[in-house]
Amino acid sequence: MSETLTIRPYARLITMLGDQLIKNELIALVELIKNSYDADASWVKVSFIDFTPDYSLTATSKIIIEDDGCGMNADILRKHWLNPATPDKLRRKAINAKTEKGRILQGEKGIGRFAIFKLGKTIKITTRRQKQDSFGHFIDSGEDIENTLLYDFSKYDDNFLQEDGEDKDLFLENLQVELSQTTPESIVQGNILLGTTKRERKPYGTIIEISNLKTKWTPLRVARVQSEVGKLQPIFSKNADSDFSVWIYKDGQLHESQDRYKEQLNNCLENKSVFKVTNGRYSSVDNTITFKLNGQDIYLSFADSDIKGLKQFEKFASPEYKTECGSFCFEFYIFDFNVDSENPSKYFLDGEDKKIIREHRIYLYRDGLRVMPYGDPEDDWLRIDIARGTIRADEFLSNDQVVGCVYISQKENPKLIDKTNREGLIEDGRALEDFITVLQLILKYLRKKPFAQYLVDKQRKKEIDRIKRGRPIELIETAKKKYADDDKTLAFLKSFESSYTKEKKVLEDRISKTENLAAVGLSIETASHDVMLFIRKTLESQDSLIRDIMGGGEIEKEELLSRLTLIRGNLSMVETQMKDVQLLFPSTKSKTKNINVKEIIDKVHRLYKRAFYDNKISVEFDVTERPLIVKTTDAVLLQVFVNLFDNSLYWLKTINKDRKINIFIDGSNQRLIFSDNGPGIKNDDIDYIFEAFYSGKGEEGRGLGLYIARQLLDRYDYSIDLAEFSKDKILSGANFVLEFIKEG
Repeated sequence: MSETLTIRPYARLITMLGDQLIKNELIALVELIKNSYDADASWVKVSFIDFTPDYSLTATSKIIIEDDGCGMNADILRKHWLNPATPDKLRRKAINAKTEKGRILQGEKGIGRFAIFKLGKTIKITTRRQKQDSFGHFIDSGEDIENTLLYDFSKYDDNFLQEDGEDKDLFLENLQVELSQTTPESIVQGNILLGTTKRERKPYGTIIEISNLKTKWTPLRVARVQSEVGKLQPIFSKNADSDFSVWIYKDGQLHESQDRYKEQLNNCLENKSVFKVTNGRYSSVDNTITFKLNGQDIYLSFADSDIKGLKQFEKFASPEYKTECGSFCFEFYIFDFNVDSENPSKYFLDGEDKKIIREHRIYLYRDGLRVMPYGDPEDDWLRIDIARGTIRADEFLSNDQVVGCVYISQKENPKLIDKTNREGLIEDGRALEDFITVLQLILKYLRKKPFAQYLVDKQRKKEIDRIKRGRPIELIETAKKKYADDDKTLAFLKSFESSYTKEKKVLEDRISKTENLAAVGLSIETASHDVMLFIRKTLESQDSLIRDIMGGGEIEKEELLSRLTLIRGNLSMVETQMKDVQLLFPSTKSKTKNINVKEIIDKVHRLYKRAFYDNKISVEFDVTERPLIVKTTDAVLLQVFVNLFDNSLYWLKTINKDRKINIFIDGSNQRLIFSDNGPGIKNDDIDYIFEAFYSGKGEEGRGLGLYIARQLLDRYDYSIDLAEFSKDKILSGANFVLEFIKEG
């Protein structure tokens, strides 16, 4: 025996679709406003009626939401509005996703209307349908019937388990909704005042009146609603004559919020931002990123070294990888919160500027309407705060120093789908993860390249300003001359000078030690691969010998000697590698002597021999008859050439042709050219490669190698620079010229 059953949802489904699913009253109001947007309304008026001055509820408090959209007739109310999960919009979008005004339909799940029940228990919907011609196009007139739909759920408890205090099994079908039709009374042609503008009230639209309110309101909460509604459409829009606007009233008076965010924000965007990233677009077809940076065109691709070197790129490393998020557009404004107030630049932000900027983050807009809550100050949807806290803060632009908008569409980004509760995008499949990762790549590039260059330039200017104001010793000497006849002041100045000199010496020693040790880690890292390989082979040979001996039997002396000789050879290789590395340690630093540069280069070459072999990199020497002899320490030259070899190894691995390094050693002219045929130094990196913590390698670069190389050579009045003249450019990539002739 079998029977066919039907699904009968309990009435409490209403609370799950509305009260429990929708996070707060702000999202509930936005859902109703989005319905007005889909109905092609040009305005929405939200009125708070009969609240106390501090917005406490009274018995007659109500919220009215009115628009001039296309409205609904009785057939639409019966077949679509009253049926949860109606597929009406989904079907319409499949045929034509645009409204008559050309807007992209936002809703499709058919449950957003239940947000009403987050706000109150008694709902009265008055609506009048806009007339259509014989082709189905709307005309500027309304139907002759006004429809009123009344929900009165005040007799039920909040969970629809009781009716008038009595427990009942209440099903969705038991809830009674009253539909009535009259000649138009509420929605009639006339005038309506919105702000200071008198508009014509069209004879069609919808009025939703919500009473028996459930939510507590405050002036701050209403101000937040007004602010958030103002961000419903792109905040960077310069169009003052928007075809959709929202007005908030209280008892007939326009609610004047203190939030003039758009005017204040636009002033900061235009006049205080360090970088303006505009016309941005990511193309998922060919994995390219284009934008204007302060008006200059920037083109990047996933094959670009500036992108490939970033940690976020790892998941896209395969050339066949195709992102699922689709193409999208973006614009960002980047600020510097650390401009010195004592010497402010045009980017200086006062307290009010910082406050308005911190109220915004990176917003997401789909087809012109915001996807909430992305962009809220407390929301970290791009996981920037997490990265700053777990990796290193100065590797990332902070959330509060970037204001931005990202633009997606239903057409180009079909796999980026809103959650049912309107709390962002569904985290299903790779689409959202790809989307976030691409945005992280863009933001990381902006921090590692243009913003890093800006910080270098700022530091240079700071040092120049310090020189203009006078160095401490110069100021002391000037003061000593001025007070030469004042013994007491002169004694104080001499005491101050002595103290300053001692402190300066301590700091210089600390800097010197830090610079000396900085390359030790890199050298050990380079040598460790071979060292560990030889140690592993040695241990394997020893283990084999131990097993043979413990197994008993006669020992074959010749075989034993052969094995011990192999072990000795492996240990000898380890010793050679470690001797080269040991030269970098502090105990060897002070031994200044005449050194044959070629011998040092050979030591470094040995450290990289296996890496060069694995990556098919050839090293050629061009040495003059006269050797290049330099007076310095082994450690200084080792660190310089470790960094040069390491840089060439990194960049040569990025090309697909023959990989070469050429080293020209000119003892006659006391100079050396270190050249490779890699991609070379990018033009916009040239002015910055010798600056501390600036690297063109993305996250793989420490940004210290070339800086330390220059600092170490400078102590002996030697120099390292990029080749400037064509005669010094041996290969097509990077060409570094080292001069070992002291000036004067």
